[in-house]
Amino acid sequence: MTPEFDIRMPTAWGGPRVSAGFRVTPEDFQVDEILGFEPEGEGEHWLVQVRKRGDNTAWVAGQLARCAGVTSRDVGFCGLKDRHAVTTQWFSIYQPKAVEPDWTALEQIGPTVLSCSRHSRKLRRGQHQANHFVIRLRALQALEDGALERLEQTLARVAEQGAPNYFGEQRFGRDAGNLHQAQRWLVEGERIKNRQQRGMVMSAARSWLFNQVLAERVREGTWLECLAGEPQDEPSGPLWGRGRLMSDAQTAQLESRVLAPWKGWCDGLEHVGLNQERRALALNPQGLAWHWEQGDMVLSFALPPGTFATALLAEVAQLDTTQMEAARGATVL
Repeated sequence: MTPEFDIRMPTAWGGPRVSAGFRVTPEDFQVDEILGFEPEGEGEHWLVQVRKRGDNTAWVAGQLARCAGVTSRDVGFCGLKDRHAVTTQWFSIYQPKAVEPDWTALEQIGPTVLSCSRHSRKLRRGQHQANHFVIRLRALQALEDGALERLEQTLARVAEQGAPNYFGEQRFGRDAGNLHQAQRWLVEGERIKNRQQRGMVMSAARSWLFNQVLAERVREGTWLECLAGEPQDEPSGPLWGRGRLMSDAQTAQLESRVLAPWKGWCDGLEHVGLNQERRALALNPQGLAWHWEQGDMVLSFALPPGTFATALLAEVAQLDTTQMEAARGATVL
């Protein structure tokens, strides 16, 4: 029987009681990648900082490779950045003993090179220190009396105590397509020949299982507490893979109970080269600040790699993505 996938997760602080337009324009969602280190000035790689608008990371990496006359395997980056956004991001390009490439062809089609310097190592996934966000929520509307006034109280609480560290909806694909494919692959035995697609589906399945555990901890009110048997000094949940659960006692009992309906997924993930890992249950934004601009709210904050701004925003507002989806549809057409 094919499971149903409701990717809406329970919220921690009473649920949003306002609605807002989200990503009406790419400028409404700005992300700056913070490396946390400076280019070394020498080495066999170029370290290139790029500003892009409405372009996905893989496409930009391919265009950089073309400009430099190398293969896509020679281009590294720390993580995927949102397409319907304005983002700055770093890329590495392996090109020993060569003059700086001419970026004119790249800039003629959109992305802008902000800086370029030599570096000794290729960039790897998750290597950066943080991502800094500036997000505009447009035309906020109260869904009940007093909701706009209580909104800032919720934000203050998120700033102080954090939000549930869910994997965002984008991890699961449009209409949860990655999860439906995970069911066919892990349980029904359907093969996925494309390596990149297989990795995407594997990641989605792992993320879904983690979200189930975190959702239960949120419902029980224990997502900020270390239960008996917690393997770390902070509340955490499993990223499934080979080996026994790292947790014990009360924590292991909860995780085993929640994931029992997903035994087929757990068994499958144990045979695809993944090891058991843990992920923090709480997402703690750095420097969370906000202000009002003519009925819009502008938020700014920084998050560590591998976390999702939408997990924080789920505590703040019901996000109306109608205009973003319309823009995506127009792009496809």
